[in-house]
Amino acid sequence: MPCVSSWPPELFFHRAHTKCPPAQAPTVRNLQAGSTAHRRPRGTSTANTILSVCFLGIKFSIRPQQPHNDFPPGSSQDGPFKAATERVTRDLSSRAPRGLSLRMSQDPQAQLNVGARLRPRQRRRRLLIKKMPAAAALPANSSARTLVRPAPGALDGRWASLRETQRERKRVMREACAKYRASSSRRAVTPRHVSRIFVEDRHRVLYCEVPKAGCSNWKRVLMVLAGLASSTADIQHDAVHYGSALKRLDTFDRQGILHRLSTYTKMLFVREPFERLVSAFRDKFEHPNSYYHPVFGKAILARYRANASREALRTGSGVQFPEFVQYLLDVHRPVGMDIHWDHVSRLCSPCLIDYDFVGKFESMEDDANFFLSLIHAPRNLTFPRFKDRHSEEARTTARITHQYFAQLSTLQRQRTYDFYYMDYLMFNYSKPFADLY
Repeated sequence: MPCVSSWPPELFFHRAHTKCPPAQAPTVRNLQAGSTAHRRPRGTSTANTILSVCFLGIKFSIRPQQPHNDFPPGSSQDGPFKAATERVTRDLSSRAPRGLSLRMSQDPQAQLNVGARLRPRQRRRRLLIKKMPAAAALPANSSARTLVRPAPGALDGRWASLRETQRERKRVMREACAKYRASSSRRAVTPRHVSRIFVEDRHRVLYCEVPKAGCSNWKRVLMVLAGLASSTADIQHDAVHYGSALKRLDTFDRQGILHRLSTYTKMLFVREPFERLVSAFRDKFEHPNSYYHPVFGKAILARYRANASREALRTGSGVQFPEFVQYLLDVHRPVGMDIHWDHVSRLCSPCLIDYDFVGKFESMEDDANFFLSLIHAPRNLTFPRFKDRHSEEARTTARITHQYFAQLSTLQRQRTYDFYYMDYLMFNYSKPFADLY
């Protein structure tokens, strides 16, 4: 009853088994305000006083309860309430933006009144914050937004396993950064560091694009989330890669960049480095391509193929995988790097930007659907399974990757592993060949 909750907590209510005459039943307003007919005389003791109140036709006997003095030394009567308030204050302060301190009233009653005025939804959020594991220290670029749990029906063993997998992936990534890239965390974020990050403002998502790790379909998903398309199947390849529907983070001013880095959910998807390399080679050099053949193919054939034919030098077609790897490992490359085979550590700066979600191409379906649940995406939106280009060709697998790397010498395989060593270490991929060290 709302009116009863407004009485002092020291009052003990006892429901009598008698009914009141209709004329005696006070209104809710009278009960909340305290009727003068039921107040005790001024100056009298409350030790043995029993008050009678009629409410909704039922007679109540009210005896004031004496304060307890049997609390342990150093504690107070409002101990559990005070402890709860202190926990909430700590949790909220730890999540405040850097440079902002949350000041709470030292009056316990005032703190309780603040908590009492919280709406049910706010109380649920505060309860969720208490139950989430506390972070030791959040970097300046870490999200203040905590990932919420999926819908109650999805809280099964597999969902819990995926959540634990995320914690482990982020732990491994941070440990690798702390060991090998300790200075990176102290650098300032520049537009170059966020040039591969795409922005979806409606669901407050930042996605770092890693080519050959499902990036085309992820950008389709972002376009649907942004309301730019009704289905991922309706979006053509050129609209994904050559359109301007999705904004990049480096197109915002510095304040806009830092605001989104600190409040949006940041995610990236990675892939086994050797598989990603072979996938990029097959896509760019084994199929007609009006950019990669003349720009990269010509330079690679001119430098690394002895007695190259005039036709090969003119078109840049026909690059073989060992020639491509020679170019990759050459410190004096005839042509620069490309995002399709560059390190993830360079593309997404994971040691500088604290990503909230790290997915893997190898477990794409589970990871993608888990992430979509976390950001409360529409229920009918799932990660598309179709192959973006060359759909008649088999996807690059571990078996196909081994076939390509079998064309290399042991030294070339080792040097290629060394080239991608940070990606292997940071994202916890196993050595793809037993003879690697």
